[in-house]
Amino acid sequence: MNFDAKEWCNLILRWAHVFAGIMWVGTTYYFTWLDGKFSQLEAQPSKKLADGENPADNNVWMVHSGGFYRVEKQKTPNVMPEKLHWFRWEAAFTWLSGILLFFLVYYHGGLIVDFEDAHLSNGKAITLSLVLIGAGWLVYDLLWSSKLCANELFGAALGYALIVATTYVLFYYFSRRAACMQLGAMFGTIMTANVWMRILPAQKRMVAALKEGREPDQQEARRAKMRSKHNTFLAVPVVFLMLSNHFPGTYHWQTVSLLVLAGWIAAKFIRRA
Repeated sequence: MNFDAKEWCNLILRWAHVFAGIMWVGTTYYFTWLDGKFSQLEAQPSKKLADGENPADNNVWMVHSGGFYRVEKQKTPNVMPEKLHWFRWEAAFTWLSGILLFFLVYYHGGLIVDFEDAHLSNGKAITLSLVLIGAGWLVYDLLWSSKLCANELFGAALGYALIVATTYVLFYYFSRRAACMQLGAMFGTIMTANVWMRILPAQKRMVAALKEGREPDQQEARRAKMRSKHNTFLAVPVVFLMLSNHFPGTYHWQTVSLLVLAGWIAAKFIRRA
């Protein structure tokens, strides 16, 4: 067996990316389902037990792997646990392995533009790609941090319009495969930045408040939940875009735009909170 360093790097990065992505998407949709169940319970009339404990209908019961599990949601815990389980490295490893794989295959491999009739040189296309990855997060974060997107439906419509325009630009300047991967890289960067720059810092401040005996800022908790919700809606399009090279029939900006919308609709049925 001949040793080809580039092919081995390609294989290792693909394996790591798929493995980390499965863990990230799995935990995302598990907590999405769990949050939806608690939202249903919170909408029901509360029932108090005589001893003052949490009512049984405020717990989610599950059965799996031969065991029974009871999960309770507390916005302000009475007792701070000694150890908290944080879900963050799945996002970091998924993004890092994915972006390195993108660089290796499309930047280093020269596949970012078409071999014939390219609208940009390879170097300029790489520069545009990097600018768009960073700009995608900045524009998204500015929009959803402003009052412009205070109305969630308006924010979603504006966001989708920007995605459609961006997709058109990508398919004009990049090769069709690279356009799909570029859009996936932009979505993945937004999702990862949400975790590390908006969700985790908010959670850490909430934990710090509890340790100091203060009630966590529930408005900040709602903002973190909103970013988590956005990640749920972006996950389906990202997975599809990762697999798009197996379906050349999707290599058109209109098709990809429609499939992004279809992914959002599918996520809406799953996410009820």
